[in-house]
Amino acid sequence: MVNVTFWDVTRSLLEGFWETLEIFGVTLLFALPLGLLIAFGSMSRFYPLRWLCRTVVWIIRGTPLMLQLIVFYYGPGLLFGWELLEVPTAVYLTFSVNYACYFSEIYRGGIEAIPRGQYEAGEVLGMKKGQIFFRVVLLQVIKQIIPPMSNEIITLVKDTSLARIITYYEIIYFAESFIRTAGLIWPLFYTAVFYLAFCGLLTLLFGAIEKKLSYFRA
Repeated sequence: MVNVTFWDVTRSLLEGFWETLEIFGVTLLFALPLGLLIAFGSMSRFYPLRWLCRTVVWIIRGTPLMLQLIVFYYGPGLLFGWELLEVPTAVYLTFSVNYACYFSEIYRGGIEAIPRGQYEAGEVLGMKKGQIFFRVVLLQVIKQIIPPMSNEIITLVKDTSLARIITYYEIIYFAESFIRTAGLIWPLFYTAVFYLAFCGLLTLLFGAIEKKLSYFRA
């Protein structure tokens, strides 16, 4: 067995956690705006676009993320004979599409929850639709979607562990390597410290954002 110290494990897990943070950051970078576009498509009066967006959301929300990772990574090569995507590309693409679909439903719920009178009042004041949305509606939507959005984002932190299914070297993958090389299982439990610390920081951040937006309360 390989002689492994606590600091060896910590350094290895920190390296893996950095990869976890990369998945987290890239996913949010693309999924947040893409989710808004899908939400607009889901609410469109153009039926084919609305049907397409809602069908994609239904498929993505109704199938496991692990299955989607496998399909995005192996699918193009097996079905069309294309070269396999690079592992990071497949991971980023899958997570971004998956979470964009979940975010889109949160956006849609927040937008549709705003009373119609808000829009009518803006029209009476001579505001254009874009001005009404960005100056009147958007901040109220953000206030309403912060709790469900924060829940999905914290779930994303933990879902990053699924990336190892296509050999993406995130923190769980590094922890499992100690089982194979050193016969140690405690590094696997040690990963919980990293997840709990990061999720705790996110919880504090979203709590502060909710408090900042509390002036929308009646």
